[in-house]
Amino acid sequence: MEVKRNHMVTYQESSNDVFRALADPTRRAILDLLRKGAHPVNDIARAFPVSRPAVSKHLRQLREADLVIGKKDGRQQVYELNAAPLSAVDEWLRQYREMWLGKLTRLKKFAEETEKRKKRK
Repeated sequence: MEVKRNHMVTYQESSNDVFRALADPTRRAILDLLRKGAHPVNDIARAFPVSRPAVSKHLRQLREADLVIGKKDGRQQVYELNAAPLSAVDEWLRQYREMWLGKLTRLKKFAEETEKRKKRK
């Protein structure tokens, strides 16, 4: 039996890491925080109601997905956002945007035609 792979489901491992990293709301919130600029790990940890080790675990997963970059600044570890891997997510979502745009265009056309018919009566 031939196994067919759907290109929507089959990604490179790095893309899978990105999707896995984004699956957690705390990690998404960390990325939102870093979108505003680089932050020391202690500042990141204070922003969340979870333990410092839990935040470190989230940061490790974000690092493994290459979504954050950690740098030493003196004695502090500072993290910044690396948005480049999000292009895989954008590409995946693009297909859905195109689908919705097509549906919205057809809905607009239907509504306009319905309105024209009402005015003719």
